[in-house]
Amino acid sequence: MQNDEGRIVDLYLPRKCSATNRLIPAKEHSAVQLNVGQVDENGIYSGEFYTFALAGFIRSRGESDACLNRLLHEKGLLTFSK
Repeated sequence: MQNDEGRIVDLYLPRKCSATNRLIPAKEHSAVQLNVGQVDENGIYSGEFYTFALAGFIRSRGESDACLNRLLHEKGLLTFSK
């Protein structure tokens, strides 16, 4: 819900899993959210970051590392070339 100024004023905004697009319920304690910061060529943090949320479903299956690698590769933050 938005107020007259256009700001979101909901008390709870559900998260979605970045890998499966499933909604992450409020009571799921096995889900994680990661912020991956952008750095310049000198390795200095630029103040920008990407946010990834992984549901407990993915973590319990042991696929969170593969899903995170895929998401980072799609954003151009990880390369698989030698």
